[in-house]
Amino acid sequence: MGIDLALVWAGLIAFAVLAYVVLDGFDLGIGILFPFLGSTEHRDVAMNSVAPVWDGNETWLVLGGGGLFAVFPLAYATILPALYAPLIAMLLGLIFRGVSFEFRGRAERGRILWDVGFAGGSLVATFAQGIALGALVQGIEVSNRAYAGGWWDWLTPFSLLTGAALVVGYALLGATWLVMKTEGELAALSRRASMLTGVGTLALIGLVSLITPFLDPVYLDRWFAWPTAVFSVIVPALVLGCAWLLYRGLKEGRHAQPFLASLGIFTLCYAGILIGFYPFIVPPSVTIWQAAAPDSSLAFLLVGAAVLIPIILAYTGYAYWVFRGKVDPNEGYH
Repeated sequence: MGIDLALVWAGLIAFAVLAYVVLDGFDLGIGILFPFLGSTEHRDVAMNSVAPVWDGNETWLVLGGGGLFAVFPLAYATILPALYAPLIAMLLGLIFRGVSFEFRGRAERGRILWDVGFAGGSLVATFAQGIALGALVQGIEVSNRAYAGGWWDWLTPFSLLTGAALVVGYALLGATWLVMKTEGELAALSRRASMLTGVGTLALIGLVSLITPFLDPVYLDRWFAWPTAVFSVIVPALVLGCAWLLYRGLKEGRHAQPFLASLGIFTLCYAGILIGFYPFIVPPSVTIWQAAAPDSSLAFLLVGAAVLIPIILAYTGYAYWVFRGKVDPNEGYH
């Protein structure tokens, strides 16, 4: 029995997307929180907390998008036409955010404009990602191996809801990151923001979870038919466990626990989405194996991935290790 290369690659793409969400999510969240941080000094510290790692976090977005193009060309060819508008908005938001990040620390005049660019770019990129996710979950119409829907199919009340949920969720990641990385007044402000965004995130997760099974009979069967119905109990229970750890960590003044608990909530929600999707890569009609490139291509590309992914993991882990601990307000990387 040979290795199922399509399934292996589906796992690698899923891992790359998850890595992007949990790593780039907190620095996008800092951008979303930027207008509420108060003083310029607080904003400087917040930006310095992510300055050494923020651009490396986006490596996973490139890996996920490039990998989808290379190993699942049919999925790439159907998802992109369906989601051109939100994906272009996301890329523009990331561009404005990146430029504002670099120029803000060097601007003598007009710093407020770069603050607006950083916050606005972060908000637009996050909201667009959430809309794209919602549009994918609600299903993409495919006919004769091509996108068969309309230009505005991505814009629905459900996709707007998932967009709002991701904005609040990333804000939670950003707030708990600042709890872990800062001290004093900014840390206290971040704890309050973490509590508010935590409540909002859980409420929106619950609302999205209630609506999703009724978008397509496949989701309904997956979550309420045996044996996969077991996950309908396990995943929500684990999410509630992470929510309790988040609450206790904030109330007891712990530094890392709230951030780790928030990452746990995101990871479990992502696992729930994957459980609902499987075996489709473009729900509700294109499976992993239908979308995959030939096995010879998958095997060739897997050799490169086996070398590249460990290197990315190693330098990412090393960067976070080197810049661990609290940020000194009197020092910085800008």
